[in-house]
Amino acid sequence: MPTPHNNAKKGDIAKTVLMPGDPLRAKFIAENYLENPVCYNEVRGMLGYTGIYKGVPVSVQGSGMGMPSIGIYSWELFNEYGVENIIRVGTAGAVADNVQLRDVVIGMSASTNSAYASQYRLPGTYAPTASWNLISAAVKAAQAKGKAFHVGNILSSDTFYDDADSLANWQKMGVLAIEMEAAALYMNAARAGKNALCILTVSDCPLKGLSTTAEERQTTFRDMMEIALEAAYSVN
Repeated sequence: MPTPHNNAKKGDIAKTVLMPGDPLRAKFIAENYLENPVCYNEVRGMLGYTGIYKGVPVSVQGSGMGMPSIGIYSWELFNEYGVENIIRVGTAGAVADNVQLRDVVIGMSASTNSAYASQYRLPGTYAPTASWNLISAAVKAAQAKGKAFHVGNILSSDTFYDDADSLANWQKMGVLAIEMEAAALYMNAARAGKNALCILTVSDCPLKGLSTTAEERQTTFRDMMEIALEAAYSVN
């Protein structure tokens, strides 16, 4: 059962997985929110845990940075381990003027500058889209918390340092925020017939010159984590 990137055995991983990019954020979520968390993966330091949240088994595992990395880990979870739902919990840079530092963004769709979709040999441009049941669950959880949140189009970029300085152009098209993984996750889910969602916390506003610290990004974005956990609970 183990894959080249995951030494979990059959039954070690829950049907719903929260997937932060940072494996240390996975560890933080497991230790602070899950009952009796058990570490099932340490390969390449990409920590994965399964525990109990409100009586429901939930797993959390790091994905690493970028679409190639989350593409590998989410593909294996969907296709080798029988995972049904993956909720990415990550950080993003604000693009839209009305998106502020520490706001939560729920990615309904994910535009991208990546060629990830070329593997499917489609006769057109694919639109990576989240699963409605997970969007609905996340919105209800965010509303219950009274947390400021936004739902809409995000940008999954292959480049962190963008020589073209293109964010202003994406802003014109109503993109809310920029990150680096969701489009590949959404495409993997679609291909596998599974469900995916990306929930983000705004860690910086590149067009305004605002940012948070690395420690804050790892441990303090609890609203996003709690919204994702409530969504995971509601779909089980």
